[in-house]
Amino acid sequence: MAMTGVLRPGHVQLRVMNLDDAVRHYRDIMGLTETGRDAEGRVYLKCRDEIDHHSVVLREADCAGLDFIGFKVLDEATLDRLEADLRAHGLETTRLPAGELLETGERVRFQVPSGHWFELYAKKTAVGNGCGLVDPTPWAPENKRGMAPLRLDHALLYGPNIGAVQKLFTEVLGFTLVERVLNPEGSANLIIFLNCSIKSHDIAFAEYPEPGKLHHCSFLMESWEDVLRAGDIMSMNKVPVDIGPTRHGVTRGRTIYAWDPSGNRFETFKEDRQPYPDHAPLTWTFEALGAGGGLDYVQRKLHETFLTVVT
Repeated sequence: MAMTGVLRPGHVQLRVMNLDDAVRHYRDIMGLTETGRDAEGRVYLKCRDEIDHHSVVLREADCAGLDFIGFKVLDEATLDRLEADLRAHGLETTRLPAGELLETGERVRFQVPSGHWFELYAKKTAVGNGCGLVDPTPWAPENKRGMAPLRLDHALLYGPNIGAVQKLFTEVLGFTLVERVLNPEGSANLIIFLNCSIKSHDIAFAEYPEPGKLHHCSFLMESWEDVLRAGDIMSMNKVPVDIGPTRHGVTRGRTIYAWDPSGNRFETFKEDRQPYPDHAPLTWTFEALGAGGGLDYVQRKLHETFLTVVT
């Protein structure tokens, strides 16, 4: 498919309660590369196969959670057009100046009906993945350490009004509804999975009474074996695991969920489905989310923490 408009998830800014512990987790245990620190004390990191300067920003705060998530768009003309479209849809937008995030151009920030803050941007300094642009190597040995995820892949966000969120993302931002889980009554969507590519999802939302909550940020692994290796590293470093290793029925992803030192959930994930925009969305009943293996295909059960623990 032609990649235009919104291209991909570009970065998340996470609140952590102890910056040193968080840096040790994301840099030394997970294996992200630290790429900078700014005057506010924020720490910037990237995954090993990412080209741009950063995908994870850590900010020390009194409580854990998500400050905002940014998506990269094709170019500045696209940024201007989408800002106008967001305003026409009734959302307020704010322009943040270039450089407010390290090595990042102007950003358009807005709040969606679930209470989460998003931003769009067109420019971020390319630092490369260490493989080179001419006769590249398949991977850079200096970047493959720790769990060694390839990229920041997606996030699942909890909040209210996901029907309005779906309308915004599909009708204004050009995303596609790929998969959905119905509520227990079967009358509305409980969880929606949206993409702007052919990934199983670039962002997902679950209906939840409290606004602006983070369920997890997901990091793409190269293989199922690398997901299992990440599990070994979690155990060696006493990283608390929530679910897995297992497979989802929903999205067919192979996965382990665990928590960083502040209690932010993260996922090591191997994608196993690539839907095109003309594919009909898949629908799961709430009953099948548990007994049908939608969440945990191996054990075919719901995990209470998955439905209730958010930051």
